[in-house]
Amino acid sequence: MRTALLVVDVQQSFTARRYFRWEAATAFLERQNALIAGAVARGVPVVRIFHVDAPDDAANQPFTHASGLIRPLEGLMPFAEALTIEKTRHSALAGTPLAIWLRERGIGRVIVSGIRTEQCCETTTRHASDEGFQVDYVTEATLTFDMATPTGGTLTAAQITERTATVLAGRFATLCTVEEALARAA
Repeated sequence: MRTALLVVDVQQSFTARRYFRWEAATAFLERQNALIAGAVARGVPVVRIFHVDAPDDAANQPFTHASGLIRPLEGLMPFAEALTIEKTRHSALAGTPLAIWLRERGIGRVIVSGIRTEQCCETTTRHASDEGFQVDYVTEATLTFDMATPTGGTLTAAQITERTATVLAGRFATLCTVEEALARAA
């Protein structure tokens, strides 16, 4: 089955958020770059996805073009993307031509990676599964950050990642390491 790698929202915009931590991003980037390099070596098309909000006003958010931050995250390896998508919703398939592009190329499986684990990566995974694609979710090539709960507690990034893996596994996706996803794409 033909496979494509989705690199979701690995963009400089996140560095402007107060929760962003380079120490967390370093390990993520190592695994994300290994996944990209492996996909490129195997001829797997790599789709770059950026999240862009409107209006295009630098005061709005770091996710606008006016911010100058809609560009690859520092440390992400350069690669020739097969397609670049700008999305305005959590799912990379909502309101974009991605599903059509994948189907036109006979792609039936997607590998999901990127930022944030429980938001755009999880939502894209669920949507892709609902659209009939097989999904390999590479938890080690996703990144998230600690979050405050509505009751004043804290969920750590590790807890959020475990929760995401739990709800996706066997229902919406196959959980894979970088090496497993690349082997399945061969």
